[in-house]
Amino acid sequence: MQTAPPDPRQNHLLRAMPEVEWERFAPHLTHVPLGLGDVIYESGTEQPYVYFPTDSIVSLLYVMEDGSSAEIAIVGNEGLVGISLFMGGGTTPSRAIVQSGGHAFRMKARFVRDEFVLAGHVQQLFLRYTQALLTQMGQTAVCNRHHTVDQQLCRWLLMSLDRLSSNELTMTQELIANMLGVRREGVTEAAGKLQRAGVIQYSRGRIRVLDRQRLEGMACECYEVVRKEFARLLPGGSDQAPSAASAIKPRQRR
Repeated sequence: MQTAPPDPRQNHLLRAMPEVEWERFAPHLTHVPLGLGDVIYESGTEQPYVYFPTDSIVSLLYVMEDGSSAEIAIVGNEGLVGISLFMGGGTTPSRAIVQSGGHAFRMKARFVRDEFVLAGHVQQLFLRYTQALLTQMGQTAVCNRHHTVDQQLCRWLLMSLDRLSSNELTMTQELIANMLGVRREGVTEAAGKLQRAGVIQYSRGRIRVLDRQRLEGMACECYEVVRKEFARLLPGGSDQAPSAASAIKPRQRR
């Protein structure tokens, strides 16, 4: 028995479009299922589509020449995948891979470019999202340099949960290590600390957050900075406004 596809306006950018723009956009959206580990595009390749996730999460990874990689940003129902299509490039140095399976709606590159150059509400909405995404990328770089693996894992878990409708993620420690660009042993140790503290429950690739408030308190300030910027720049961003949990000040790695 087939189930109906999700509503495209579960994506916050599509939901924020004025009705006139939405009526132009809607006929050009195609529903696509996204499976865990699916590669939407590789670095340096032409991007034929822009993707608007609804209940999936896509990780943007920078890939080095030796094949090693590190996550620079994640995209969920708050945004879109493929900003280079309307920012003048069409190709990007990052790889886009599905971090959490689900659904998305995609649109052909040509239509997105045509809408963007009209310089209307769509352009302003996409530019605000791009600024928020760049803030996330910059903060991720700072976090990877100055904060411990424990803090990075807390930030990553919280940002992922903000883009899902449940408190559970399906992700192996090896994949998390690849996302963060750290050794698997470091993720194993950090996850073990959180589990012993009763903050998460981890078993066979499934991570369930048991105490979100404590998880926020254990994260670095990078999480709050990014959430504030999305809340400031995007309509409906107050739904993801920072909590009152105190952030831990940065600590240098030893």
